[in-house]
This record gives sequence, C-alpha cells and structure tokens, in this order.
Amino acid sequence: MGHIIIDPVTRIEGHLKIEAVVENGEVKEARSSGTLFRGIELILQGRDPRDAQRLTQRICGVCPASHSTAATLNLDSAFGIADKIPDNGRIIRNLILGSAHIADHILHFYHLAALDYVDVAKIADYKGNDTALNSVKAFLGRGEPGPFVPRYEGDYRLPKEINQQAVVHYVEALTMRRKAQEMLSIFGGKMPHNVGIVPGGVTVVPTVDKITSFLWRLNELRDFIDNAYIPDVLAVAEVYSDYFDIGAGCGNLLCYGSYELDGKEPDLLKRERLFKPGIISTDLKLGKIDPNKITEQVKHSWYADSTTGRHPTQGETVPEENKEGAYSWIKSPRYDGKVCEVGPLARVMVAYAGGNATVKGMVDSILTRFKAPPRALFSVLGRHAARALETKLIADSMVNWVLQLKPGGPVYTEYTIPQEATGMGLVDAARGALGHWIRIKEGKIANYQCVVPTTWNGSPRDDKGQPGPIEQAITGARVKDEANPFEIVRIIRSFDPCLACAVHLVNSRGRELGKFRIL
Repeated sequence: MGHIIIDPVTRIEGHLKIEAVVENGEVKEARSSGTLFRGIELILQGRDPRDAQRLTQRICGVCPASHSTAATLNLDSAFGIADKIPDNGRIIRNLILGSAHIADHILHFYHLAALDYVDVAKIADYKGNDTALNSVKAFLGRGEPGPFVPRYEGDYRLPKEINQQAVVHYVEALTMRRKAQEMLSIFGGKMPHNVGIVPGGVTVVPTVDKITSFLWRLNELRDFIDNAYIPDVLAVAEVYSDYFDIGAGCGNLLCYGSYELDGKEPDLLKRERLFKPGIISTDLKLGKIDPNKITEQVKHSWYADSTTGRHPTQGETVPEENKEGAYSWIKSPRYDGKVCEVGPLARVMVAYAGGNATVKGMVDSILTRFKAPPRALFSVLGRHAARALETKLIADSMVNWVLQLKPGGPVYTEYTIPQEATGMGLVDAARGALGHWIRIKEGKIANYQCVVPTTWNGSPRDDKGQPGPIEQAITGARVKDEANPFEIVRIIRSFDPCLACAVHLVNSRGRELGKFRIL
C-alpha cells in the first residue's frame, strides 16, 4: 500500500495539499487539506458594513468580482434596498461579473488545466513559420522553461497538429484574458478589486463610448470562444474520452444562480436569473434551494468543535490549530446533510434539467457527438465542457445586456445604514455557489460569514465522516506511477479549486486576529 502526498497542488489558486492512499494502483482514500489560515471574517468584525464590499474582494485576486457581487447583494439585503436597484445598475453588475467569469474560464482551461493534456515541451522542436509557436520555442530555448516544467510526465496523447494548435491558442488566450479584464474595467474601474459594484447599484454612468468599447472587446472574445476555446475542449475530449468515466465525485450538484434579469423581486432565490438556483443529482431530478438547510461542519477542520453544524447566520470562526483529528483549514459545508459539488457543471446541469432550451441544445449536441448519456458529464471532461459552454452562454447574453443600457440613466439608489439588521448575498462565482451573510449591530458588523465554492468542493470529511467532493472524485483514480500521479491532478484541476477563497488568506507576516495591518 502506497501513500502519495502532493503539496502543494500547482496551477491552482492558493495552497492545496492532497494525500492519497494507493493500493494495487488505485486510490482507496483521499484527503484534501487547505494549509493556510485566513482571518477575513474576523477582520470584518466591528467595521462599517460597507467595508465588507471592499475587504472581501481581497479574499482572492482571481475572482474578486464574485465576492464584490455577493457582498453587495448581502448589503442590499441588509439595507432594505434589494428590490430598488436601477436597471442600469443591475445590468452593469451583470456585465462586470460576466467579464470576470469569461476571463477566469479562459485562464483556467488554457493556462492552468490544458497543460495536463497539451505538451508544450514538444514545441522546442518546431520548424515552421507560425509566430506564436516560434515565440514559445524561443521562450523554451532560454533555459528557463517554467511554467511548463517541472511537470508530471507521461500520457500526452494529442496528435501533433492539434497539440500545436492548442499551443497557439494558449498564447492567444493571454491576450483574450486581458481583453476580458479590460472589459470589466470599463464599468468596474479596475481589475482586480473593482470599485464599480457598490450597495445601491454601481458607480459609473453608462455612455455610448463605454458601451461601444465594451461591445468591441466582447465580440472579439465571442469569436475566440466559438473558434478556439470550445473546439479545443472538444478536441481534448476526443482524444481523452476515457475521462468521461473518471472523477465523477459525489453526484450531487448545487447552484444559487447568477445574473439578475429582473431586479424587482426582493427574494434572491425567486428572482429571474440567467442561471437559476437548484440542486440536482445524477437522476437529473431538479430540486429547489432552501438556504436554511446549509450548515458548516468542522470535525476534521482546525476550528473549535463548539462551532460545528451551524447555519452561516450563526457561524463563528474560532481557530484551533492543534485540534486532534483535523487536517484542513477548510470547513465542510453540507446541504441538508448532503455532500454537494458546485461550479459550472452544477449551473449547466441545473439549467439542462430545468428546460433551458439554449443549454439543452448545446449539451445534447456534445452528448450526441460522444454517444454519451447525461451522467457522463459528471466527470473530468464534463466539468471542462460545462465551463466552455457556460462561457459561450454568458458572452452571447452580454451582447443583449450591454445594448439594454440607457446612456446617462440612473445607476444608484440612496440608502441608510441600519443600526440592527441581517443580510444574505447568494450568487454563483466562476467556481460555484458563493454565499455571504452579515449581522449588523449598533451600525457595525457584528458577524460576517462567507461560504465559498472551494469550501464546498475542497472540504474535508464532515461530522459523519463523509468525504468532500474532491476527496470522493479522487477515490478510485488510477495511479500507474506514484511519482507521476497525473490522473489525480487532472481530477483536482477539473474543479478549478481556489484555496485563496476557501481559507481566506491574509499575509501571515501582517496578520493579527481581528485586525488588519499592512506591512
């Protein structure tokens, strides 16, 4: 019996440690560990509620727009203005979030996950005239080949032409990601950590120039998504079709929904959204979400046992770093006691089961192409395919949204900070269901809790001993060579884990519990 430790898992955001027990070339047991403590929830206590919208963005430099959205929905709720946001403000929030999601998905596939399938090192022998390939060849020739090596060796199957085309798109994706972030900055002011989304609406009034500049970049991105991103994902799927049977995970998918299409409903989960909320399993029976059924368990996390099993409104962050039996700084969120996976696959499958005609057409075309049932999407390749299809749906929808803006129209509504209030902000970040909860007392933050996507996906065992989604997905993985556990890593990266979010990191040199110092 072997014991594999991957610490840290590279090409993800943050610090993740994976331990796996291997017997006869198969993973029998796995542990997912977030290895850094973060104190954002403690730092927020006693502050002006509006600080939450700014500080929670510092949870992550890759997905801060999702935190700004969740925090703002949370504050809108607490301030009693959730149904009073002007249409311009609602649409611009969608455009900022959509731009972030497009940039994030392009980053994930090309610059994080694709290198598990695309052999960039082969470009060192390229002899053609393609500018992008020659630039990569020259880069490799400098003798400093990172980020392409060191790497796990073996199982690079792509034919030469497809491999080279993917490398060309790897280079092009760097520009495309920048254009998506420029698009975000048109209405958000900057990226990361936008200043556009605020309680009450947004800070920028749309103009014809801004709309035109946004739309020009958006159409470039749509062309890349249609003619590079989706074809590359399908090309990888053709060659690695066995990964439709690998990494299934827990089989339960949960999403809160994203992209407000109507801002007049105060109840978050009753609003019309592009992606609707829901919970679904491999039987494709769609269930409704009840936020009251969410709990966070900490039996195997470095937090005090007295805080386990609580709903986020009653949650506490009480570190206990030497706790016996614990192995992660990530808590274990559960829905009605169930282990749930979150992310693009959850959004797409909930939309599919809910009868979204556009999503159903896209998904069915892939299933037909690969002669696969819907259950095959609960897999490594299913996650990649869902992410690519979602990117197209978001980008195509944004064309209509940006053209609905009314130049010079109102973008913001005034509010008064209450002395006593509670709030909840639910949205789907690029990586999945993201929730923020606040309790205000005497006009200040008395308690703030975040349950983020990788807290769901990367969670350790819960109080009942149920492994988290990544732990379940890794169990059963094949390990031909313990020095090159590439199947394990491919499964992990298909979730696109963000440990920066899951453990709420603050630079350890400048962190004091309950305080925020800058060194």
